[in-house]
Amino acid sequence: MIRDITIGQFFPGDSFIHKLDARAKIVITVLYIIALFMCKNFFSLSLMLLFSVVCVFISRISPKLIWKSLKTIIFIVLFTSALQIIYNNRGEVLWKPFESREFAVTTGGIYSAVFLAVRIIALILLSSLLTYTTSPTMLTDALERLLSPLKVFGVKVHSLAMMMTIALRFIPTLINEIDIIMSAQKARGAKLDNGSVGERMKAMISVFIPLFVSAFRRAAELAVAMECRCYTDGASRTRLKVMKMGYRDAVAFGLLSLVIAGALFTSYYGFSSMFIFEPVM
Repeated sequence: MIRDITIGQFFPGDSFIHKLDARAKIVITVLYIIALFMCKNFFSLSLMLLFSVVCVFISRISPKLIWKSLKTIIFIVLFTSALQIIYNNRGEVLWKPFESREFAVTTGGIYSAVFLAVRIIALILLSSLLTYTTSPTMLTDALERLLSPLKVFGVKVHSLAMMMTIALRFIPTLINEIDIIMSAQKARGAKLDNGSVGERMKAMISVFIPLFVSAFRRAAELAVAMECRCYTDGASRTRLKVMKMGYRDAVAFGLLSLVIAGALFTSYYGFSSMFIFEPVM
């Protein structure tokens, strides 16, 4: 299960998505997420999901990697969907197991659960492409450029962008470290996969302590390496690859604008309220 987590990994390629400017990809991702949460029915949500699926296809990222990113959130999807079914009592009652209680499975709860599940899947599909198709260096430069207006308020934009990128970059490293530690502890007889819940939680202590020690050691080594290379926060520096917006970015923004416009139209003007399902949050 640990090996299936692909958050923060970068997979080089020469697809249309890979060649987009890193700043454009960040802005497109943010706009997509905002529009995704403005969808009010399945028609608008299907447009957003179709856009994310097309982006995945264009990026030429292996379907196995996409499945791995989705497989890690199955529990979250099932848990949130179950909450929708339990607390959403609108619509026709399909099943009421306890006559003396308010709990009942209704059509509104089912539709709301499916709606929220599709929304989370669409969110993960497109947002995962940001790290899959963007190198950590370009991601740092893009964040620094986009947050540069905050320098007026005294915010250390470069340090902030560097910390965010380092944290994202070290996620795969820590995941690999967890897998190594768990394998070593299992070889020593630790019961990580069997036994009662209390025994498993107690056994996980033997994983977390070495993990924290390894994380602090890696952080110290990185700090020493940056000091040895005379890294100075805020110092002017040149870049090997200068980011420039091109026609690809204009096409991407244009397509996203059409999809968002269609989604908003179908949400608020295109269909009657009978198709609208508001998730219970």
